[in-house]
Amino acid sequence: MNEKDLTMYIRLPLLLLILSVLASSARAQELSSSESETELRISTDMLDAVVRKKGYVTGVAAGTLLDKKTGSRDPGYGLDIVDWIMEPGSDEAHRDKLPDHMVYRFGNSYHGQGAKRSLEGPQICTQAKALSPFAIKGESFIAVKQQYAYPLAAPGYKHGSTWSQIMVFPKGKRYFVSTDRIDAVNASDAMFLRIDMPGHVKHKAGSSFSEIYLSYPTYGFDKDGNPIEGTRREPGVIAAKEFNEDFAPDAKFNYRRDAFDKPPKRFIRAIHLRDPVTGKEGPWLAGFTLDPSVVYEAWCHQRGYICMIEEFGGRPIKPGESFSAAFIVGYFDSIEEMHKVYDAHAGHDGLVADAKGWKLTNSRK
Repeated sequence: MNEKDLTMYIRLPLLLLILSVLASSARAQELSSSESETELRISTDMLDAVVRKKGYVTGVAAGTLLDKKTGSRDPGYGLDIVDWIMEPGSDEAHRDKLPDHMVYRFGNSYHGQGAKRSLEGPQICTQAKALSPFAIKGESFIAVKQQYAYPLAAPGYKHGSTWSQIMVFPKGKRYFVSTDRIDAVNASDAMFLRIDMPGHVKHKAGSSFSEIYLSYPTYGFDKDGNPIEGTRREPGVIAAKEFNEDFAPDAKFNYRRDAFDKPPKRFIRAIHLRDPVTGKEGPWLAGFTLDPSVVYEAWCHQRGYICMIEEFGGRPIKPGESFSAAFIVGYFDSIEEMHKVYDAHAGHDGLVADAKGWKLTNSRK
């Protein structure tokens, strides 16, 4: 071996070490989190997102889920946003004992005809004011965890049920995976949690979207909760023009578990985005509920914006028990892609994560 070959022989391991360090550094930069007093910022190779610590909290903050492939952002008030613990029935007999923000008024155009009431509150997103989300960084993902113990309860109920949320942002994906869970301190025949899924849609005559996709059948319902003849709509797309005028949540495009013999195969709610200035078509922003059987009711109605409320649970529960749902929220290029990703993760209602990894779970197994 001559001197030149010997020099290369010695330098090669050093070069490989340097390249390895540089590659490792590049991978690390693809997954990062930082925080300030008011927010936690998440960045992957595919997404940016902000989780608020103060103000309007829970889920991913409005307009912050950036799709790095297309430059698109969510057009509403946030994604996977959380409200009260509720059940069917009226609060009219004890409204004078509730703070105004826990009174649930129905028989109107924004809540519909169905009688429901808050068991524990307040509405977390608007009234909690401050949460303490924290990030966990794994080898190929960043997870965010946060929780809140409800401090108020309706007469006859205890306060202290705990809501917890986990959001996982995997490397290489244009979506995040999440779960919302309630650990209950009360008994109820049909306790449910109300959330926004994926989120509401701000628009002016369809300025920010061209169509909505619902993967499940819907009805309009009368004041007694019965499906209105002729209002059934099969799974498929709904043109933006259907949302030019306000309508009540139970007037059309409403799903109620008790109106159907079995759950749908998939529970997907998606918005086909478009640039409000140029009109250029964008990706689909979708929310998947991975176990359709957990959905109690789901609205898709117009009230100055498109309101995508989802309620999950709605089954008997005892103190010390829990219920949850698991979701995928993010960007997709087609309905076919949504179906493929959905089917690969279907059947789960929970999620666990630590620095070693994350996985979807099923409480029935």
